[in-house]
Amino acid sequence: MKFAVIGGTGLIGSQVVNNLNAAGHEAVPHAHSTGVDIISGQGLDEAVAGSDVVVNLTNSPTFDEASTAFFQTSMDNLLAAAHKGGVGHVVILSIVGADQVPELDYYRAKVLQENILAAGPIPYSIVRATQFMEFMDDVLSWTADGDTVRLPATPIQPIAAKDVAHEVAEVAAGAPLNGTRDVAGPEVFPLDELGRITLSRKGDGRTVVTDPTAGMFAVVKGDVLTDKDAHLAPTRYSDWLS
Repeated sequence: MKFAVIGGTGLIGSQVVNNLNAAGHEAVPHAHSTGVDIISGQGLDEAVAGSDVVVNLTNSPTFDEASTAFFQTSMDNLLAAAHKGGVGHVVILSIVGADQVPELDYYRAKVLQENILAAGPIPYSIVRATQFMEFMDDVLSWTADGDTVRLPATPIQPIAAKDVAHEVAEVAAGAPLNGTRDVAGPEVFPLDELGRITLSRKGDGRTVVTDPTAGMFAVVKGDVLTDKDAHLAPTRYSDWLS
């Protein structure tokens, strides 16, 4: 099968391309660096033409309200190009629980992206993943102040990027779901505890203070960012840190 992977040079996309090619398919990465702009549409028709499957792993450059316009425009452009190019399956990556946190601009934008795809003319699949292990350093930096990091006790079920890429490639190579597959790591942690584990394993002497008002995840209610019934990936956080 032939795959066009838009956003195919990033953290997930590059691994999806490698996984598909290793399985004997032809997966081609497309990004700004290869002359494809999903917002202006430059190079998009040529990138997807003749592909059996398009995997869209592009992401908004911001997490604020501007992300809505990014996903609206990018999906409109992508679906138009895919329809014109005879593509039979479109795959996107989204977030477990995104529809349960309307307080976050970015999560609302991801739900919009899902809805545009589902309402479109092409068979589709949505892979929803929990928070990436690779993003933990960013999460710690958001509320760091000197020797203290403030984090809420929001339940998190982290997943390794390599496991996300495996699931995306598997779904892309299969029949369209016309629905969603949830994928998650094998363990659930309160975010503040995860912060303490991370700093300790890295020899970082900063202290994590539990603060229910701190950072982006403070608005999350309950355990909506976890899914114990999801496809559980094998990589444990302690093994990933090693």
